[in-house]
This record gives sequence, structure tokens and C-alpha cells, in this order.
Amino acid sequence: MQQFILPVLLILSLIPCCIEIDISAPSFPEIASYFGVSEGKVGMTIAYNFLGFWVSAVLYGPLSECYGRRRIMISGNALLLIGAFGCGTVTTIDQLLIWRFIQGLGASTSAVIVFAMVADVYKGNKAIRLIGVMNAILTFIMAIAPVIGSFINRAWGWRGNYFIVAGVSLISWILLLKMLPETKRNLQKFHFGKIHQDYKTLLKSPEFIGTSFVPSMLYASYMAFIACGPFLYMETFKLSIFTYACHQGAIIAIFSLISLSSDHVMGVLGKKNCIVFGVTASFISAAVLNIISLFWPNSPFLVTSFMIIFCMGFALCYPIIFSASLELFPKIKGIASSLTMALRALICALVVGVTSFFYNGHPLSVFFVVLLATIFVFMLTRYYLLKKIF
Repeated sequence: MQQFILPVLLILSLIPCCIEIDISAPSFPEIASYFGVSEGKVGMTIAYNFLGFWVSAVLYGPLSECYGRRRIMISGNALLLIGAFGCGTVTTIDQLLIWRFIQGLGASTSAVIVFAMVADVYKGNKAIRLIGVMNAILTFIMAIAPVIGSFINRAWGWRGNYFIVAGVSLISWILLLKMLPETKRNLQKFHFGKIHQDYKTLLKSPEFIGTSFVPSMLYASYMAFIACGPFLYMETFKLSIFTYACHQGAIIAIFSLISLSSDHVMGVLGKKNCIVFGVTASFISAAVLNIISLFWPNSPFLVTSFMIIFCMGFALCYPIIFSASLELFPKIKGIASSLTMALRALICALVVGVTSFFYNGHPLSVFFVVLLATIFVFMLTRYYLLKKIF
């Protein structure tokens, strides 16, 4: 029974931090209008969120090694709940940025600890399979989040989306408090010197840095698109909020389907071929999106189609590379998960921040950044990871 309950609780704990961006994205133009600020300023709400995520992600892994996964999960998710509620009560854009930062401090909890708990309980292909299933379920929820967000925005305005996230966070937090078991059996004493040494060990490992950077850069590229997507579809392409949400939902739905079948595909193609096909598909689609931006800059269906291909490639290689990053140092999985998520959040904050700063309403201002990030991923994977690890 516990083998069923644990994955369910882990997925439930991830839902608030997975939907907090996608459900509010359709409201971005209204937020910009409400506060009288630029599109880039609103896009920075995502960057600030990831900045908070980065700050706390460095701490949660080591703390969970010393005080247990359960205690940190409950404490951090309470912070996520407080941050989500605060976002719905703000009166200025600067207040929203602050609360989004606080929300990010809490959102990293599940993102870090959940995968450490998976690594505690599941090994090898079972861990890869569970990560794939979790990605599939969560990305399906993320797929419908923009559609739901568009309806919430119509009914209750942009604040409604943040209050919905707060409500989901409250339900998740109560269930964690009542039912979440402890998976970390051998707790360590808190020793700053050891934590520092563990981080130093990870940072000095090219294999760990490589396996952390590849999924992080692909994810950051996707988040750069998410940050500017509402303005691109609704202002440049002149689509309605609901039509935009359907485009966004379709992109994430395909990611979900590929994630769900990744275990089967891996069994047929093998890990190495999945990585090769996945990274190559993302790279080619990013290049084509730049060509579309130059010659057909007002083509939402072409943009959506090749973003789907980008996400298909991402979904194919993500669980394999991410699982490998946690298996490199099995004795410090919590710290490894913490550093991986911290690096991901920092990369996302930087990439989203740069994209938001340079966004000018033209799709090229988004997809050129995506292409640069994907070139880095392609080169790192092709000339290092495939030779050293896979």
C-alpha cells in the first residue's frame, strides 16, 4: 500500500510548483495592463521565482540529509503556500516580484526532495520509469493549466490564478502532513564542513555538471518561451486568451505523452539512442524556429508545431540524463538533487531574465536565445556525455 501512496503523495506535492507558472501565464497581459508596466517586467516574475528557487534549493538537500526528507517537505511546502497567497494580495508589481521570490523559496522543496525520495526507494530502471510516469502526469496537468488559467482569469481576474495555486498548495500540504512517510533512514549530523566538501565534490565532477546542465538548459529554453509566450500569441499573433491556452496546452500535452512512453521507447532504442534522438530533435526544432521567425514571423501554428518537436526531444532524453545525475554519487543523493535543482533554477533565472529583457514582440527575440541554449546542449551531449557516461 505504501508503494502506491508514496508516488501519489510525491506527485501531489509537485503539482503546485508545476502549475504556478503555467496557470498564471494567460494573465500576463492583464497584469501588465493592471500595473502599467512592460511585458518584460511581468516576465521577470518568472525570473524572480527561479531566483528564490535557486537560493533555497542549495539548502534543502543537505537539510534533508540531516533532519529527514519529511520534515523539510512539510516546512518548505508551507512557505510555498504562504507565497502563493501573498501573490494574490499585492497592490504593486514590486510586491508581486517579492512574493514570487518567496513562492520560489518554497517551490524548490518538492522539486529537490521528491527526486531524492525517489532515489531513496527506487533504483535503476525503476527510478527512470517512475520519473517518466511522474513527468507524464505532471505535464498533463501543466497542459490543462493554461486552459484552466484562461477561464479563471475571465471569471476572477489575474488574482484568481494565484489564489487557486494557494488552494492546491493547502490541500497538498495537509496530505503531506498526515500521510508522508520518511524515506531517509540514516540521518547525518549537520556538519557545515562535510556539506561544503560534498558540494565541492559534486562541483569538481565534470560528469555531474554535464548531466545537470543538459536537462537544465533545455528546461530553461522552454521557460523562456513560456515567459514571453502570452505576449507573443495574444499581442503579436492576435489570438484570444483561450486560443493561446490551447496552443500552450497542446505543447505540454505532447511532452506528457512522450514522457509516459519514454520507458517503452528506451527499451526499444536504448538509453544512448534516446539521448541522441532527443537532443538532436530539440536542436533542429530550435534552428527551424529561428528560420520561421525570420521569414514567417506571424505563424502561430508553425511556432506551436516546432515547439512540440522541441518538447518531444526534451521529454525523450530528460528522465535518462536526470536519473544518471543522481546515481553518480549514491551516498549524497539529497545534496546531488539539491545542487541539480539549484543549478537549474539559476540557469532558468538567467535565461528567462535575458529573454525578458530583450523581448520586443518579435518571435526572433525569444527563439534566438532558445537556439543558443540548445547549441550548448547539443555540443555538450555529443562531444562529452555520450562518450564519458552513456
